[in-house]
Amino acid sequence: MRRFRWGLVLLAFIALPILEIYVIIQVGQVIGAWWTIVLLIADSVFGSWLLRREGGRAWRALQSALQEGRMPTRELADGILIVVGGTLMISPGFVTDVFGMLAILPLTRPLGRKVLTGFISRRLVVVPGSGPGRGPGKQHRPGPHGDVVQGDVVDPE
Repeated sequence: MRRFRWGLVLLAFIALPILEIYVIIQVGQVIGAWWTIVLLIADSVFGSWLLRREGGRAWRALQSALQEGRMPTRELADGILIVVGGTLMISPGFVTDVFGMLAILPLTRPLGRKVLTGFISRRLVVVPGSGPGRGPGKQHRPGPHGDVVQGDVVDPE
């Protein structure tokens, strides 16, 4: 089992803000400080609008998948990407906005979905024959009407 590399996370938390500040300063030198601030605010407003629009679409797709009775893996992955992308777009900075936009836009989301699926599948361990209430090696025998859960009804009054 591979260990999570906390050093990379620490490096990202140090390097990303430095990169964002550098890019903001470079943009500010080209277009001016006030226009840079206006651009950052407009970018955040656009990000929140895009988050709302695509988040609504993803929510409707998730509800539709659940009503059809199928596993909503694609819809859940899209929802995760939209939330992460929206968070990146709302935060100030041009570098995070680029990655956020790539995660939110419907044209580039399949690539993000593929990366997310690969990331999760490398860390997911499936044990055959296991599930809720069953340990490895236990036989699962459903009752005549599916799974039967024994319990008592308790009246709170």
